[in-house]
Amino acid sequence: MVINTNLSAQNAATLLMQSSANLSQSLQRLSSGSKITSPASDSAGLAVSMKLTAQMARITAASNNVNNAVSFSQTQDGYVQQVNTALSRMSELSVLAQDVTKTTADRALYQQEYTALGSYIGNVSTQSFNGVSLFNGATLNVTTDSEANTFAMVGLNLANGTYTTATADDITSISGALQALTDVKAAITQLASDRANIGSNEESLSYYSNQLTTLNNNLSSANSQITDVDVATESTNYAKENILVQTGTAMLAQANSLPQSVLKLLS
Repeated sequence: MVINTNLSAQNAATLLMQSSANLSQSLQRLSSGSKITSPASDSAGLAVSMKLTAQMARITAASNNVNNAVSFSQTQDGYVQQVNTALSRMSELSVLAQDVTKTTADRALYQQEYTALGSYIGNVSTQSFNGVSLFNGATLNVTTDSEANTFAMVGLNLANGTYTTATADDITSISGALQALTDVKAAITQLASDRANIGSNEESLSYYSNQLTTLNNNLSSANSQITDVDVATESTNYAKENILVQTGTAMLAQANSLPQSVLKLLS
């Protein structure tokens, strides 16, 4: 029996230190809700989680871009509906102006309304969405994923010749009204094609939006498997380490008292 070196106490102290460290880590996991409380907890898992988190942030940004593009297309369609109404009325006026029972003064009144509607269409062609022209015909490339791939959103040009020719016609004569009818019908046909493009843009963008939402959910689930703590399992681990710390403390106290038995040999 020796008193200078108490191996039992040293071993008990080492085990107590390990249990205390495990208990501290368990407390950190339960309080933070994360299994990775430091790079040492899971260095590989942390690296993967960081990349997944960054990718999810980029996907969220791309989703915002797509949703804004959908709003852009919906705004276009709102204007186009009104332009269609205006062109329909202009075609009606061009037919009314062909009435042989109408005088030149009557046709002048039709022309007044026809011109006003044409001016309205011209005004719509200059409208914008957050400073971006709605109807200049430019194709807009919308970012659709975290890697900056894009979807080409076909543009619509209300200032092209088909529309401007129709809006500039004169229906104060029967011959002019006949020409106006031909031009307005062509403009209506062009508008129908343009509106179909808007619908195609909206449909495609909706698919991209749904795809991004699903992908973000899947990545979030994968990241959760890496980082999120299982509270039930960790609570059990915490209880175990807590008991080990308490018993380790008690055993260290017992080990420290062993050298005192030497006094009995000296008495």
